[in-house]
Amino acid sequence: MRRALEYMYRSGTFVADHVSPTTDEQVQPNGVDLTVDIVFEQRDPGRITTDGKEIGDRVARPLEQREQKAPDTYYLPEGSYVVRYGERIRIPEEHVGFVYPRSSLMRNSCMLNTAVWDAGYEGRGEGLLQVHHDVELERGARIAQLVFAAADHQDVYDGSYQGENLVGGDDGV
Repeated sequence: MRRALEYMYRSGTFVADHVSPTTDEQVQPNGVDLTVDIVFEQRDPGRITTDGKEIGDRVARPLEQREQKAPDTYYLPEGSYVVRYGERIRIPEEHVGFVYPRSSLMRNSCMLNTAVWDAGYEGRGEGLLQVHHDVELERGARIAQLVFAAADHQDVYDGSYQGENLVGGDDGV
């Protein structure tokens, strides 16, 4: 059995080797904090069928520029938003990635929903931010933590979201 499979979850230092950019502050004992880059509102319905999918049109929320607010702050009233993370992520072979909300989101009546990130995925992922009470999020604030678990797999990810939100790929804006 290879070393990667000796532990269920990998160290934050290991995860940091597959996330960029990162700061020392983002590296946690068991993962790496992900930051807010852009917050989107979905304007049009999406469609998921047995043979495909369409993502509904989105619009980026404006950053607040009021005197009493810090620049580069999103003011989010109650509702659902899609958050793009600021970091490029690469899930290594023999691993699966999970993203969990930081507790400060929950303490501010917000929740972050995410999906499994398969071995081989590379991109700047997104999460569904549910805001149950108005909140302000500064661009670059840490809102989630990415962890890696050792995992067996037959193939690596090669789906339609491969390379999402990377320069030259689907940048979503």
